[in-house]
Formats: sequence, structure tokens, C-alpha cells
Amino acid sequence: MPGILNQLSGLGGCAHPIRLDGHRTEHDVDTATGEIGQVLHRLDSSDLPAGHLLVRCNNRRTTRCPACAEVYRRDTFYLITSGLRGGKGIPDRVAAHPRVFATFTAPSFGPVHNRPSSGRPCRCGTHHDQEDAALGAPLDPSTYDYEAAVLWNAHAGQLWRRFSIHLRREVAKRAGLSQRRLREHARVSFAKVAEYQKRGAVHFHAVIRLDGPGGGDTPPPAWATADLLTDAIRAAATKTRVNGPVLDSRAHVFTFGRQLDVRTIRSADFDGGQGLTERAVAAYIAKYATKGAETATGALDRPLKFAAELAQLNLSDHARRLIRTAWALGARKDLEHLRLRAWAHMLGFRGHFSTKSRRYSTTLGALRTARAEWRRAQAATSDETGTTTYVVAHWVFAGTGLTGTEAWLAASLDPAPGTEGEPTA
Repeated sequence: MPGILNQLSGLGGCAHPIRLDGHRTEHDVDTATGEIGQVLHRLDSSDLPAGHLLVRCNNRRTTRCPACAEVYRRDTFYLITSGLRGGKGIPDRVAAHPRVFATFTAPSFGPVHNRPSSGRPCRCGTHHDQEDAALGAPLDPSTYDYEAAVLWNAHAGQLWRRFSIHLRREVAKRAGLSQRRLREHARVSFAKVAEYQKRGAVHFHAVIRLDGPGGGDTPPPAWATADLLTDAIRAAATKTRVNGPVLDSRAHVFTFGRQLDVRTIRSADFDGGQGLTERAVAAYIAKYATKGAETATGALDRPLKFAAELAQLNLSDHARRLIRTAWALGARKDLEHLRLRAWAHMLGFRGHFSTKSRRYSTTLGALRTARAEWRRAQAATSDETGTTTYVVAHWVFAGTGLTGTEAWLAASLDPAPGTEGEPTA
């Protein structure tokens, strides 16, 4: 019993761990001669209390694994924060660089039930509660453009890529430089996350920063200001468009919606409630990095295998129609490159939920590596014998999840300290 409790505790609360069969052997190696010596430690999955090596699933979705999603949320928070304040290998001077928080929305595909910010009732005449299931649903489903909504989601990633190109052009134009010469004076860095609105359309939240030619390591030129960046973002968003497919003689052209919000990020954590702070921005982006279409629209958090599955699922009519539309469009040969059936549960969107430019900050991989190295350092003993360790390991997939008894035991445990993101023996 102590063994299985220790193994489960090391999962850090993961609800659907990956089960592996195999072994891991550590040998000592003489650093002077390179000779492999005796076996220091051997781990065999068959000797473990659970019968397998249990590894965290590392799923980012809160609906699939709350514990692993929380680790992902925290990592995203520190990734965003390091690009705003410095740290994790990023110099503190980035806090003085011009940076804004921008939100890009999708265009309208038809009127939906909403909560106007003016306090007026919805077009249907009702003051909807914030948790009202009707929010985001079309006022008239028969006239709602489901086809365009799904295709817009499918092209949203390409639309963002085109926007980033236009943004650099607009910044260069305002600085009186060519786009090629801009690289010698300044760089545009960003980190963004995708969020689903209630109506099922993706929109983007982004931190956009102006740096010197060396990225965050170098100060931006004197002309680089938050106002210049804001103006360039608005101009670039207006010019950005992607030509989509022509379906049944209808040509689809995709643009961002008219609602574009760009606000300057302040350095202070607290600004009397007036300014948008670094901490607030990082927390906001990190929150949505662990959510998908299932959170906003009540859609699915896993792919569909057959369209017939929809009849057995408890979905809203709006989410069901979006998924069915994606499934139907995915059957067309001229749209097979969009892989709409594979991403029907995401309402057509197949891009990464959180992305960043290379020079914005650290990476999620670097954060996970640092955490793993810290754990190894805590477990290691001092070695003054001039030897190192040679590791031979072989693991194969054996399944996922916990048995009923393991799940019952895991529910009564607190995660072991320092176990985030690492396999447990």
C-alpha cells in the first residue's frame, strides 16, 4: 500500500496518466577512461506497484485533466510574464519596451443573443444572465452563415500569419524605413492565445512588443512608442485578408471583425484600477490557454470518429450545427487540406492555441526542462568519485488512465511536492 500511494502521489493529481511498460538501467561511468561500470539502479515496470510506469498526460484542457491543465496554465503565465517583466533568461529591460494588449475578433455571421455593454436588452428583448445558455446562439438559425463561420475558424491561423506580415510593414512605414531595413533598427515580438466566443468563433488575444534589432536584449529606437505600435496594429488589421475557397459559386474572403481592442500595458502591478497591468494580462492569457470550444459553446473536447456520435451527445443546437457543418465540408475533395473532419470538434479551428514569436520570451519546453532538472538535482546525491551515469531505457505504450482502485486512492492524495510534469516510478 505505501508503494502504490507513493507512485500515485508522484503523478501530481493527473487524472489520465499514460501507462508504460519497459525498464530503465543506470550504470556508473569512469569519466577518465569512459569505462562503463556496475549497475547503480534498475527500474522495471513489472516491479512497480501499479504494474506500469505512470507518466502524466500533460493535457492542456481543463475538461480533460484539471491537474495537468493547471501546470500548463502556470507555465503559460510565466512565459507571458517573462516577456513583459524579464526573467527566465529574458533581461529586465523589456519592461521598458513599448507593448500593447490587442484583441482580434471574427466578423459577424448573423445576429446572436448577447449582452450589450450599454445595458440595453438583447435584440430579442431579453436581459440575458451571464450564464444564460442562449448567449451566442443565433437569433434565427435558418439565416446564420454556418458555412462561413466554420471556414473562418479554419483560416484564422493563416489570417494571423498574414496580419503579422502587414504589421511589420506598417511599423516600417511609420518609421520611414523599408521592411528590410526595419530589421536593422527594431523587431516586433508577440505572444498570443486563441479563445472561443460564445457563438463558436475564434478570436485572438495578443501581447505585442517593439524591441531593438536584437530582440528583447536590445532597447528599441527612440521612435518606437506604444502609440506608433497601436496605430500600426489598427492599420494592419484593416488591411489583412485571406482569400478562401469558392463553394457553389460563392467566393469566401476572410478578414478580422470590426471590434478591435488595443490597450497599452502598464508596468505597475497596481495602477489604481486604471491601467492594464502586466500581471492582469499574463493571468488573462494563461486562463484561456487551457480552454477550448467545449468551454465556450458546450462542444466537444475530443475528436469525432463518426457523425452518428452527435445524436448521443448532450450538445446545444448551435454547437451541433457547427460540428455538422464542419463534418459535411470535410467530405469535399477541394477542402481536404483543411482537415475539417479531424477538427470538427474544434469547429474547424486547427491552429495552436498559444503561440509566440521566437524572440518574445522563453519557451514552454525550457520551463519543463528546468523543472525536470530541478527534480533530478533534488534527488541526486553528491558525487565526488569522478564518475558519471550512463542510462539505458526502453519504454512502450501500455494504455492510459487509472484502474478503479487507483482512482479511488488517488482522490484521497495531495500531489507530492515538486512533481509537476514529470513521470513517477
